[in-house]
Amino acid sequence: MPEDLNWAVGGEAGDGIDSTGKIFAQALSRAGRHVFTSKDFASRIRGGYTAYKVRTSVDRVESVVDRLDILIALTQRTVDENLDELHDDSIIIYDGERSMMSDFETPGETIGLDVPLKRLAEDAGGAIMRNIVALGAACAVSGFNIEYLDESLEKRFGGKGEAIVDNNKAAARAGAEYVEEEYDFSAPYDLETTDNDYVLLNGGEAIGMGALAAGCRFYAGYPITPATDVMEYLKGRIEDYGGIVVQAEDELSAVNMTLGGARAGARAMTATSGPGIDLMTETFGLVATSETPLVICNVMRSGPSTGMPTKQEQGDLNQMLYGGHGEIPRFVLAPTNIAECFHKAVEAFNLAEKYQLPVYLTSDLSLAVTEQTFEPEEFDMEAVEIDRGKVVDEETIGEWQNEKGQFKPHAITDDGISPRSFPGTDGGAHMSTGLEHDELGRRTEDTDMRIEQVDKRDRKVDTAREREDWGYREFGDAEADTLILSWGSNEGAMREAIGMLAEDDIDVRLISVPYIFPRPDLTDEVEAAEETIVIECNSTGQFADLIEHDTLSRVQRINKYSGVRFKADELAEEVKAALGEPTEVEA
Repeated sequence: MPEDLNWAVGGEAGDGIDSTGKIFAQALSRAGRHVFTSKDFASRIRGGYTAYKVRTSVDRVESVVDRLDILIALTQRTVDENLDELHDDSIIIYDGERSMMSDFETPGETIGLDVPLKRLAEDAGGAIMRNIVALGAACAVSGFNIEYLDESLEKRFGGKGEAIVDNNKAAARAGAEYVEEEYDFSAPYDLETTDNDYVLLNGGEAIGMGALAAGCRFYAGYPITPATDVMEYLKGRIEDYGGIVVQAEDELSAVNMTLGGARAGARAMTATSGPGIDLMTETFGLVATSETPLVICNVMRSGPSTGMPTKQEQGDLNQMLYGGHGEIPRFVLAPTNIAECFHKAVEAFNLAEKYQLPVYLTSDLSLAVTEQTFEPEEFDMEAVEIDRGKVVDEETIGEWQNEKGQFKPHAITDDGISPRSFPGTDGGAHMSTGLEHDELGRRTEDTDMRIEQVDKRDRKVDTAREREDWGYREFGDAEADTLILSWGSNEGAMREAIGMLAEDDIDVRLISVPYIFPRPDLTDEVEAAEETIVIECNSTGQFADLIEHDTLSRVQRINKYSGVRFKADELAEEVKAALGEPTEVEA
C-alpha cells in the first residue's frame, strides 16, 4: 500500500471535472488528510481534455508525481492522456454503457471497473450526478469513509436545497454499493483519517486573503486566466470591510482605476496575467513617477501573445524587471508556495506604502490553481502588521511645507522617501504628474531638478536594501556540494525531490528565492558549491541569467516550458542527469 494516494478524474471541458475534483479534495481535507491538487484544462468553455488530480496523504504533500492509483475516466482520451502514469495496480472507473466508451480499453494489468455512472445517476434523480456516482465508486475502492463525502456534498449543494443534497448523497452511495456488490475484490487502499483540522485553498485565494488582511480596500480588475481567482475571492468579502471590487472593461481601465484608488489613500491592487501586464505598462511608469503605492499581481501563464492561457510558465520575469519606458524603480516579489502567497501579499502592500513604489506580486498558474491543505496557524491574522509608511498629519505636515505653506509631496530626502499626505489632510493639498516635476509636483525641465528627482526615486531601492530582509528559504543539506536554486512555484516539487535524491545518496542544498528585485546576494553560496543548478519554467533561463550576472559564475539550467509544471520525481531525475548520475531511463 503506497504512503500516498494519487487520484484523478478526466473528461471534456464542461463535464463538471473541476467541481468533482474539488468535492473530493474537500472531503479528504475534512477527513484530516493532506491534499495537493493539480489541474489540466483547455482554454475553452466546452470541449477539449480537462483533468483534476488529487494527491493525498496523512503527511504533508507538496507536489504531484508520475503515478496514478485511481482514475475516473469519462472518456477514452482520459486513459490515453494518463498512460505513462498508470501502473499494474491502477484502478480505472468508467461507464461501459455509454456509446463513446464501447471500445474502452484498459492498459496493461490495470483494473477496469465498468460502472453504469449515467444509469445510476438517473435512478438517483438525474444524469447530471454521474460524476458523484463515480466519487462514490472511488470511495469504495479506496477504503474512504463515504460520510466525509457527505459533508463535502452538503457544503457544495447546501444552498440549493435539502432535496438536491439528498439526491447527491444517494448517487454517491449507488456508486459505492455497485462496486461492492458487482466486483469481488478487496479494496487495495485504506485511506486513514485523522482528527486534524486543515485549511484547503489555492494561491489565488491566498493572495486575496492576504490582501484583505493587509487592509486592501480597493480592487479593480478584468477577468483573465489564471488571475481571476483573486478577484472572485475578494468579491463578496471586501465589502464586509468597507472596500469595493470593480470589474473594469479592460486592463488599462483596471490599472488606472487602481491608481486612482491609491491616490485617494486606499490600499489598492489589481491582478492580471502577462497580456494584461503588457497593457498596464504605461500606467506602471506613471505609478512610479507619481510615487503612488500600488500592488500589481501578475499570475503568469504560457506566452507570448495569447500563448496557452491555461498552461504553466514563468516567462514574465524579465518583463517585470525591465518593462516600461525609461528607468522605473520597482519591487518584484515571488511567493514560493501557497501559504507564502498570503504573507507576501501583506508584505507587498507594506513595501508599496513604505517606499511609495509599484510592487509586482508575481504568482504563476501552478500556484494560482493548485489547492493545498495547511494548518490554520499558518495564516495568523493577529500577527499581520500594517506599515503605511511616511504619512504626515496636521501636526507634522509643517515640516514638509515651503515658506508659502505649500506641501512638498516630492521632497528631496536622504532616504529617497518623500512625505505622503492623504486627501483631506489640512495643509496637505498637492498635485503629482507623470511629467518630471519639482518638489511641489509641478512639471519642470530644469536639469538639476531632473537629476535630483531621478536620484531620489532610485535611492528608495537602496534604502530598502538596507532596511528590509531580502532573504531566502533553505532546505536539504547546507553542506552539500550541489546547490539548487529555485524561484516561484518550483519549491514544493524540489523539496520532495530532495528526499528522492537522498535515497540514492545524493545530497543537495536547495535555496528557494522569494525576492526577485531586490534579491539576496548569493555569491558566497554559489562559490561554495561544486555545482549550481537553477530550475525554472521558461526556455531561456531568465532567473539563471540573473544569478550568473550577480555571481559572475556559470550555472547549469533545468528548464521546462511545455506548459506542464515540474513533478518531484521528474526533478530528481533531471538533477541526477545534470550531475552525471545514472537515471532510471539510463538504467
